[in-house]
Amino acid sequence: MSHAAALGADLLELETEIKKIIIDALMLEDTAVEDIETDGALFDSGLGLDSIDALEIAIALEGRYGVTVEDDPEKNRQIFASVRSLAQFVSEKRAS
Repeated sequence: MSHAAALGADLLELETEIKKIIIDALMLEDTAVEDIETDGALFDSGLGLDSIDALEIAIALEGRYGVTVEDDPEKNRQIFASVRSLAQFVSEKRAS
């Protein structure tokens, strides 16, 4: 397997883990991993999450992966835009 393919597989696995974290952290018992779109919006028209939900997710990500979200509203909007953007953030933070 090439390095790029391995990174892609790792990112895919991370996206699935983050979906599970969202479900657990927000106690979305009626939501399955497959119900959360990887590129779908987490706020507003997507899952309809709010700032308290984002805080819960940030705490869960810190506990699971040891990554911290800075107090930068503009950057956080980008990080929390979708599961994919969260996975990319976690992947970058773990690599640094």
